Amino acid sequence: MPVTDPIADFLTRIRNAAKAKHKTVDIPASNLKKLIAQILVDQKFIAGFTLLEDSKQGILRVQLKYYEGRPVIQGLRRVSRPGIRRYRGKDSLPRVKGGLGIAIVSTSKGVMTDVQARKNNVGGEVLAYVW
Repeated sequence: MPVTDPIADFLTRIRNAAKAKHKTVDIPASNLKKLIAQILVDQKFIAGFTLLEDSKQGILRVQLKYYEGRPVIQGLRRVSRPGIRRYRGKDSLPRVKGGLGIAIVSTSKGVMTDVQARKNNVGGEVLAYVW
Protein backbone atom coordinates (compact mmCIF):
# COMPACT_ATOMS: atom_id res chain seq x y z
CA MET A 1 0.00 0.00 0.00
CA PRO A 2 1.54 3.35 -1.00
CA VAL A 3 2.06 5.89 1.75
CA THR A 4 1.20 9.50 0.90
CA ASP A 5 3.16 10.99 3.82
CA PRO A 6 6.23 8.87 4.66
CA ILE A 7 7.35 11.12 7.53
CA ALA A 8 3.97 10.85 9.27
CA ASP A 9 4.15 7.07 8.77
CA PHE A 10 7.66 7.06 10.32
CA LEU A 11 6.47 9.02 13.36
CA THR A 12 3.31 6.92 13.75
CA ARG A 13 5.26 3.66 13.69
CA ILE A 14 7.59 4.96 16.42
CA ARG A 15 4.65 6.26 18.49
CA ASN A 16 2.74 2.97 18.23
CA ALA A 17 5.79 0.82 19.01
CA ALA A 18 6.59 2.93 22.07
CA LYS A 19 3.03 2.63 23.38
CA ALA A 20 3.17 -1.14 22.84
CA LYS A 21 6.57 -1.21 24.63
CA HIS A 22 8.41 -2.82 21.72
CA LYS A 23 12.21 -2.79 21.81
CA THR A 24 12.59 -2.16 18.08
CA VAL A 25 10.47 -1.07 15.12
CA ASP A 26 11.16 -1.62 11.41
CA ILE A 27 10.44 1.24 9.02
CA PRO A 28 11.03 1.52 5.25
CA ALA A 29 14.20 3.59 4.84
CA SER A 30 14.80 6.88 3.07
CA ASN A 31 17.52 9.51 3.35
CA LEU A 32 15.22 11.96 5.16
CA LYS A 33 14.11 9.29 7.65
CA LYS A 34 17.78 8.45 8.34
CA LEU A 35 18.49 12.13 9.06
CA ILE A 36 15.49 12.38 11.40
CA ALA A 37 16.50 9.17 13.17
CA GLN A 38 20.03 10.56 13.61
CA ILE A 39 18.60 13.70 15.21
CA LEU A 40 16.52 11.53 17.57
CA VAL A 41 19.68 9.60 18.53
CA ASP A 42 21.68 12.82 19.04
CA GLN A 43 18.93 14.27 21.24
CA LYS A 44 18.72 10.94 23.16
CA PHE A 45 15.08 10.20 22.29
CA ILE A 46 15.92 6.77 20.83
CA ALA A 47 18.75 4.34 21.62
CA GLY A 48 19.90 3.94 18.03
CA PHE A 49 19.09 2.70 14.55
CA THR A 50 20.57 0.38 11.95
CA LEU A 51 20.07 0.21 8.21
CA LEU A 52 19.19 -3.27 6.93
CA GLU A 53 19.58 -3.95 3.24
CA ASP A 54 16.82 -5.69 1.30
CA SER A 55 15.93 -5.98 -2.36
CA LYS A 56 13.97 -2.69 -2.30
CA GLN A 57 14.81 0.51 -0.47
CA GLY A 58 16.19 -0.87 2.78
CA ILE A 59 14.77 -1.06 6.28
CA LEU A 60 15.52 1.28 9.14
CA ARG A 61 15.47 -0.67 12.42
CA VAL A 62 14.96 1.81 15.27
CA GLN A 63 15.83 0.79 18.85
CA LEU A 64 13.47 2.54 21.24
CA LYS A 65 14.60 3.91 24.58
CA TYR A 66 12.78 3.55 27.92
CA TYR A 67 13.32 5.08 31.35
CA GLU A 68 11.81 3.33 34.38
CA GLY A 69 9.50 1.37 32.09
CA ARG A 70 8.15 4.44 30.29
CA PRO A 71 9.12 5.47 26.76
CA VAL A 72 11.50 8.42 26.56
CA ILE A 73 9.43 9.77 23.65
CA GLN A 74 6.26 11.08 25.26
CA GLY A 75 4.86 12.58 22.09
CA LEU A 76 5.44 13.01 18.35
CA ARG A 77 3.48 15.36 16.13
CA ARG A 78 3.73 15.97 12.39
CA VAL A 79 3.56 19.70 11.69
CA SER A 80 4.15 20.25 7.98
CA ARG A 81 2.15 17.88 5.79
CA PRO A 82 2.01 17.37 2.03
CA GLY A 83 -1.26 19.32 1.86
CA ILE A 84 -0.21 22.13 4.21
CA ARG A 85 3.46 23.04 4.33
CA ARG A 86 4.56 25.00 7.42
CA TYR A 87 7.56 27.26 6.95
CA ARG A 88 9.06 29.45 9.67
CA GLY A 89 11.64 32.17 9.47
CA LYS A 90 14.70 32.23 11.70
CA ASP A 91 12.97 34.59 14.15
CA SER A 92 9.72 32.62 14.47
CA LEU A 93 10.95 29.05 14.97
CA PRO A 94 8.78 27.29 17.58
CA ARG A 95 9.84 26.19 21.06
CA VAL A 96 8.37 22.81 21.96
CA LYS A 97 7.14 22.36 25.55
CA GLY A 98 9.08 25.40 26.71
CA GLY A 99 12.37 24.02 25.39
CA LEU A 100 11.94 20.49 26.81
CA GLY A 101 11.11 19.08 23.37
CA ILE A 102 12.53 19.67 19.92
CA ALA A 103 11.20 20.80 16.58
CA ILE A 104 12.77 19.07 13.57
CA VAL A 105 13.35 21.63 10.81
CA SER A 106 14.38 21.08 7.19
CA THR A 107 16.57 24.03 6.24
CA SER A 108 18.75 25.00 3.31
CA LYS A 109 21.70 23.77 5.41
CA GLY A 110 20.15 20.36 6.11
CA VAL A 111 17.77 18.79 8.60
CA MET A 112 18.35 20.00 12.17
CA THR A 113 16.64 20.86 15.45
CA ASP A 114 15.10 24.24 16.16
CA VAL A 115 17.99 25.08 18.51
CA GLN A 116 20.59 24.32 15.83
CA ALA A 117 18.59 26.32 13.26
CA ARG A 118 18.51 29.36 15.57
CA LYS A 119 22.26 28.97 16.14
CA ASN A 120 22.90 28.78 12.37
CA ASN A 121 20.52 31.71 11.81
CA VAL A 122 18.29 29.86 9.31
CA GLY A 123 14.61 29.05 9.03
CA GLY A 124 12.82 26.37 7.06
CA GLU A 125 10.05 23.80 6.95
CA VAL A 126 9.01 22.56 10.39
CA LEU A 127 8.64 18.81 9.92
CA ALA A 128 7.70 17.56 13.40
CA TYR A 129 7.65 18.16 17.16
CA VAL A 130 9.14 15.60 19.55
CA TRP A 131 8.86 15.70 23.35
